Amino acid sequence: MTLAALQLSTLPMSEAKLDYYFRICEQKGVELILLSEYALNSFFKELESMPILMIKEQSNHKIRVLKELCKKYNLTVVAPIVLVKNKKVYKSVAKFAPKSVHYYNQQFLINFKHWNEERFFDNAIEPYKMPTFIINRVKFGIISGFEAHFDTAWMDAMSKNVDVVLMPSSSTFDSLQRWQEMLKTRAFLNSLYILRANRVGSYADGEIAWKFYGHSKLVNPFGDIELSLGDKEEILLCDIDKQNVLEARKLWGWKKALTKREV
Repeated sequence: MTLAALQLSTLPMSEAKLDYYFRICEQKGVELILLSEYALNSFFKELESMPILMIKEQSNHKIRVLKELCKKYNLTVVAPIVLVKNKKVYKSVAKFAPKSVHYYNQQFLINFKHWNEERFFDNAIEPYKMPTFIINRVKFGIISGFEAHFDTAWMDAMSKNVDVVLMPSSSTFDSLQRWQEMLKTRAFLNSLYILRANRVGSYADGEIAWKFYGHSKLVNPFGDIELSLGDKEEILLCDIDKQNVLEARKLWGWKKALTKREV
């Protein structure tokens, strides 16, 4: 099965760039595309000072574009999106298919002093439940970038027999090496693929430069990085094979050992 990760900064309102990439994906036989965080919307620090009606207009326009393009090219797309409902703002991930759209609110939000999504968004604080779906007998789960730091997300991935974790993120500063090691470890210990789409571009905050470094990648169930991009806008095309997932689970038996102790 062929997948793609689009490594982007905030897209313009025009659909031309997405249409260009989607046309490439159709030609390459891609079935699912993952977009990086804050590609459909402005970056979080810009949203903080943006009128709520402008946020809503930006999101609604991008939703219409994605619906049309998925139908046009017969593609499934997983993309972070900011939703506005009843004057409340939610950080979500949307799964666009040719005939349907499903939204999943992010469940862990960054709560740092310099980057406090938890305070800005109105997402409910509830027990974690991973969004999952199946395409061609491959089970996908969605773990947003910040959620990847919490064990409960990976326990859910293991209990639900997820084959591929889709991870949109917007990582910046000096976290590249830490993220790389974390993804390799999580993929290995959970015997699954991780496809990560990380944002590129920059944001100026006074004297502080926020540079989003990209390096979107595919990590296989044995903990090896199969493909990785650089730090510019790019598209990653990759093939995943469920047989590799099954072989890793049979070889290492992490879940089997855990299940024995839970009985």
